[in-house]
Amino acid sequence: MLSKVVIPVAGLGTRVLPASKAIPKEMLTVVDKPVIQYVVEEAVKAGFRHIIFITRAGKSAIEDHFDYHYELEAELGNKGKADLLASIQTILPADVIISSVRQPKALGLGHAVLCAEAMIGEDDFAVMLPDMLIQDQQDGNDMTRMAERYRSSGFGQIMVEEVPHEQVNLYGIIDCQGHHINRGESTRIHSMVEKPAPAAAPSNLAIVGRYILPGRIMKLLQETAAGSGGEIQLTDAMHTLLSETQLEAYSMTGHSFDCGNKLGLLKANIAFGLQHPETADALKAYLHSL
Repeated sequence: MLSKVVIPVAGLGTRVLPASKAIPKEMLTVVDKPVIQYVVEEAVKAGFRHIIFITRAGKSAIEDHFDYHYELEAELGNKGKADLLASIQTILPADVIISSVRQPKALGLGHAVLCAEAMIGEDDFAVMLPDMLIQDQQDGNDMTRMAERYRSSGFGQIMVEEVPHEQVNLYGIIDCQGHHINRGESTRIHSMVEKPAPAAAPSNLAIVGRYILPGRIMKLLQETAAGSGGEIQLTDAMHTLLSETQLEAYSMTGHSFDCGNKLGLLKANIAFGLQHPETADALKAYLHSL
């Protein structure tokens, strides 16, 4: 049963300094919710019920956000602010649990995922990066579709999005040997390349921070040597996994925002603000006035 998702939140957030000096970057807001809440909501909508944060010192605000706040709830209740009370009482459904594991050192995404090994065991699981915010299209949730594809095919899934060819050097790029992927569908991955030069890139299909992986990946991460900067890379372990079994690239239908940098966070606030019932009209009018 696919129920566990690993969300690494131990990063320092240097790309959004000074905002992240004392506040976890995952707690920076898009309209009226922190980025991490959107990611958890995405996971819950896709059916995941055990959220595993890979965290570090100074990140307790993330766990606090998903915990009860008795004083605030009592105050809102006493003042009759039912809508606001409901907005904080429904942050986490009652059947969803959150666990936290400390990452002692920043040794790469692969190492962060490996920190959850004791909780994952041999189960297949998902990995969702909290920097990447995905705005769903009207017809559904990409993570839900990717989980459905995993269940029907039996193969691990990696979410991808087309990026401009001149920007492929910023991403992990997958090679499907020229096979076109319709949005909302998957196809076989033949190899992966980390941040290739545009002239050498096998495609412009970039990995966007959503994975569904077999439990076997934990063993491979244990055996993966540290690469550049002394970090253990998840991409290296997935590349090894390809020699044993098939992985598939799932082409997303939504739109992604990299909220780990200032411009991405601003773009996300505009896009989500134009959809929020409390801000859409006024924000649209303001943008037209510029």
